[in-house]
Amino acid sequence: MPAPERLIALAHWDCIDFISDLHLDAARPRVFHAWANYLFNTPAHAVFILGDLFEAWIGNDTAQQEGFEAQGIRVLREAAQRCWIGFMPGNRDFLLGMDLLQSCGIQLLSDPTVLQAYGQQLLLTHGDLLCVDDANYQRFRSQVRDPIWQTAFLARPLLERRALAKAMRDASREHQNNPAAWADIDVHMAQSWLNAAGCKVLVHGHTHRPGSESWPSALERHVLSDWELDGPGPNRAQVLRLTGEGFLRLDLGF
Repeated sequence: MPAPERLIALAHWDCIDFISDLHLDAARPRVFHAWANYLFNTPAHAVFILGDLFEAWIGNDTAQQEGFEAQGIRVLREAAQRCWIGFMPGNRDFLLGMDLLQSCGIQLLSDPTVLQAYGQQLLLTHGDLLCVDDANYQRFRSQVRDPIWQTAFLARPLLERRALAKAMRDASREHQNNPAAWADIDVHMAQSWLNAAGCKVLVHGHTHRPGSESWPSALERHVLSDWELDGPGPNRAQVLRLTGEGFLRLDLGF
């Protein structure tokens, strides 16, 4: 397990929200507007975004010109003025850099991060590192997380990066069309991570399989929801909320 950073909830955080896997994209306007409305109205004092906020982030220079990325950054900047926001990169937005996040007042979170809140130790992760059965994805992840690969990618012209990102998204969708491709996390590995970090609670996204379950030795797993409001299938937009009374899964009802 990568060595986790540790974060202690501030004393006034009476309500903490966790979201992930919104996959914000210009082609998904209902999800974007639901997300913005949520951030501007949530009663939470802290919002943890655990990866894949954007469908694809191909460089911070995209936010310097008018367009979808700039709109997303404006929402983040405005929302960070009313509540604390932490962002953990996922497999789609790992190029969202620290400088841009800091300029928005958002804290970059390492993967994993241990959060101490309400007398509990929670292990937070995007979740993709635990999906070890998806060997093809793990090879891809190692490639694109290599600083040399990232430097070379970001040096390409913007139009070329957009085309490459589209090709990678198309390949990912084709891969996901195979039901066998939807690997879940490795439970034994996840429990090992919890024990090593001294935590009882795991919170993650990535798998698009929202739900909560109990494991042996009083361990808990809470899987965050993906957001889908623009497709032909059932709508889904959930927030996992934590207070001193425990976890609550909220359907936003957009």
